[in-house]
Amino acid sequence: MSDKQVTQAPAEETIDLGRMFGVLIDHKWLIIFVTGLFAVVGFVHGMLATPIYQSDALVQVERRSSVSPLGDVGNIIGTESLNTPAELQILQSRMVLGQVVDWLGQDIIIRPVELPVIGNFVLRRNIPRPGFMDGQPHIWGNESIDVPRFELSDRRRGQQILVERILDDRYRVLVNGEAVGNGRIGQPEIFLDGDLELTIDGFDAAVGARFQLLKRHRNSAIRSIGSRLQVVEAGGRGTPTGMLRMTMVGPDTQEITRTLDAVAETFLTQNVERQSAQAQQSLEFLEQQAPELREQLVSAEQNLNEYRANLDSVDLSSEAQAAIQRYIELDTRLNELEFQEAELAQRYTPSHPSYQALLRQKSQIEQDRAELNARVNELPAAQQEVVRRTRDVEVTQAIYVNVLNKMQELQVARAGTIGNIRIIDRAEISGQVSPNRARTTILATLLGLILAIGVVLLRELLRRGVDSPEQIESAGLPVYATIPLSSAQNKLARRVKRKRRKPAQDIVVGVLAEREPSDLALEALRGLRTSLHFAMLEGRNNRLMITGPSPGVGKSFVSINLGAVSAQAGKRVLIVDADLRKGHIHHAFGKASENGLADYLAGQIPLEEIIQPTGMENYWLITRGTAPPNPSELLMQPRFAIAMEELSQQFDLIIVDTPPVLAVTDASVVGKQCDTTLLVARFETNPVREIMAAKRRLEGNGLVVQGAILNAMERKASTASGHYGYYFYNYR
Repeated sequence: MSDKQVTQAPAEETIDLGRMFGVLIDHKWLIIFVTGLFAVVGFVHGMLATPIYQSDALVQVERRSSVSPLGDVGNIIGTESLNTPAELQILQSRMVLGQVVDWLGQDIIIRPVELPVIGNFVLRRNIPRPGFMDGQPHIWGNESIDVPRFELSDRRRGQQILVERILDDRYRVLVNGEAVGNGRIGQPEIFLDGDLELTIDGFDAAVGARFQLLKRHRNSAIRSIGSRLQVVEAGGRGTPTGMLRMTMVGPDTQEITRTLDAVAETFLTQNVERQSAQAQQSLEFLEQQAPELREQLVSAEQNLNEYRANLDSVDLSSEAQAAIQRYIELDTRLNELEFQEAELAQRYTPSHPSYQALLRQKSQIEQDRAELNARVNELPAAQQEVVRRTRDVEVTQAIYVNVLNKMQELQVARAGTIGNIRIIDRAEISGQVSPNRARTTILATLLGLILAIGVVLLRELLRRGVDSPEQIESAGLPVYATIPLSSAQNKLARRVKRKRRKPAQDIVVGVLAEREPSDLALEALRGLRTSLHFAMLEGRNNRLMITGPSPGVGKSFVSINLGAVSAQAGKRVLIVDADLRKGHIHHAFGKASENGLADYLAGQIPLEEIIQPTGMENYWLITRGTAPPNPSELLMQPRFAIAMEELSQQFDLIIVDTPPVLAVTDASVVGKQCDTTLLVARFETNPVREIMAAKRRLEGNGLVVQGAILNAMERKASTASGHYGYYFYNYR
């Protein structure tokens, strides 16, 4: 190839969907394994997770009816509309939930010390304690404790108390991991200088088993209930219905049902107490007015009797009698409105529509009374006075009797108050809300599948190693051979870790051409042998340098077996290990590295003594020799050039294996003595940029790279399309 050949730019990289699908097929077992693993984890999680149940109840908030001390004011203030948002807030208030906590003792928590991960599963399945778990603190399915009394001082609230079963009928109390005393089952005990009062009536557990006792702060218990309680208005679609649906979730079906019923009962009780308080308030108001009315009645009767005693007789006309009856009606009604006004004044402002309606009625009655007074003033003086005094007696007596009747009614109403809250449905378990084992398993499976596919595709996108000869050729470097990955060669590799060298190194301990002559990789090398025969005809010498951009690309494998197939073709072949640092070609032939190239270059041994037979016909070897401290300087000495000239006269083909180009400069030095240079790149390992960087490095030192070898090519779905020509058929 001419030195003036123009290097082509790499083709623009695009995402090939077919290739991506092929990558997924290549990694199908990894994807199946990860997906299956996630499915198993999801299923196990669903089995081990604590079930969470939901309980619901239904209550109704009816329209509130007001209690009036002197009559029904429904025609004045109307029926009150539903105030459902306010009832929702009351239902979830600390007032209601705090009473529930006190009623049920929700601030006390008694729970077992569970096994990690599977503890709740063991308790749910009631699995008995196995013998090998004796003495362990964890509680098993057939173990329990009965604590009828657990009192803890306020300053120790929130502190965890451990109760441990010990021998006979005794137990031990531990605080912060330290024992504070022992107690006897069935007897009241006092610990912590009176801060802890404890009675345990039953402790059915193995010796060493422990339970946790905790008395939370009251607000913490209230928040715990509030976080699990949800109240929504049922139905209506914007119109208040007063139907409140209450739901509560938790792992214990009995606890959430009992708690939800307690919330409903407490809500009902406080509503009844509130209604009863209104009746009591009205009753107290009437009880204050009754003595005053009694005194007014007695005084009015005395005034009437005194006036009648002073006059022998006064005959009342029918008009006067009608006026008296009208006075009674108007004054009674006016008095009722005054009492109603006093009640409304406690609830509304004077600008309220109900208050204004009452004032209008009161004004109308006062106007009618004024007109009646005008008619009475037209009667004779004696009759006027009798009418007025009789009016005072009759009106006061009617009002007094009405107040007494209302007091009796309010006493009955207070005793039988039912409020405007009604429990429609008691709490019942509506179902299990989590975990949904089927859904958990499906989601975990999908997550595993997505994660596995994502990792595989991301790894592929980040991988920049070449996977086809076209990628190298598009960069302007011809590919002389594509060597398939040999499974037989892997058996000839041994991983060795040398002293003072942390990473291990794969070395070849056999010659594939000798062990498996029909291997597909050797067929590719035979094709390379033919291509090199014609390529080297134009060269100035018979020396071939094989190098690579980085370690581990298979340079030594190519060098050893290319030399072997060339020797099998009847050529006298010499392979030279010019990697004076880490060369290991001698292992493939069972030789030692001593007495090699480095020893000759150091002047310690003549040239003819470093040439060793490999054991194969027409095939000789020069090992790297004793590792020197200055390999590059040794290779630059004239002795190396002289040796290459002499060896070219003795052999038909000389293959020189060198260190990686991008690691050290040895390859550039050796390449001065070789007319033909090939770069070895490994499938999916070396990016195109790395290969071209190695090529530029060599060309910068005056060398010409004839071509590349793509090694360890694998048959994959992602690379199969269009690459079948680079695989070899096994023909026997």
